[in-house]
Amino acid sequence: MPPMNTLAPAEATAAAADRLKLTEIFLSLQGEARAIGWPTVFVRLTGCPLRCQYCDTAYAFHGGQWWDIDAICAEVARHGARHVCVTGGEPLAQKRVIGLLRRLCDAGYEVSLETSGALDIAEVDTRVSRIVDLKTPGSAEQHRNLWSNIAQLTPHDQVKFVICSREDYEWARSVVAEHQLADRCDVLFSPSFTQIAPRDLADWIVADRLPVRFQLQLHKVLWNDEPGR
Repeated sequence: MPPMNTLAPAEATAAAADRLKLTEIFLSLQGEARAIGWPTVFVRLTGCPLRCQYCDTAYAFHGGQWWDIDAICAEVARHGARHVCVTGGEPLAQKRVIGLLRRLCDAGYEVSLETSGALDIAEVDTRVSRIVDLKTPGSAEQHRNLWSNIAQLTPHDQVKFVICSREDYEWARSVVAEHQLADRCDVLFSPSFTQIAPRDLADWIVADRLPVRFQLQLHKVLWNDEPGR
């Protein structure tokens, strides 16, 4: 028999299977993508295998605390918002996030997932709006793009490009055309904060009549880079 107050190996394994490492859970306004402006509960998971040069959430690379999925769902419910965004870090780096996403969808939330595009999205519940961030050359992580994800995209999903330069823009424009991304889902072009003038990117999109949505990160306009906002 196991000692008192100690889980047997099978029980310990089952308990671990229901946990995720989180950096934070908070209520704010969605700052980008299709649900921009909606009050949203953000569930930020800890850890990321990428190191994009413009990353604004490097504080989520390490640390964090283990949460039971039941506790995560209860905390989400406490905030009373319809929209939930699971983000990171890179949330798909923790395989058990698949179960959390399913639970949130079953509970009736409008659920989105922010993912780098470097990990396979095939197992993500199709009720989730998967926001796939295709990495441009200027990100320093272009080589991590998992191109097979494109075939998984549906009109419910979104693809995002963070543009760091004119060269990034031309690369992204070519990718949109080559893969006919605008026929698959919404395509978002966002200027990298401090690296490119938003007006320049807007002018390029208009001049090329590109079938993409220009976006600014609303949360940075309102709260700069303050964590938890």
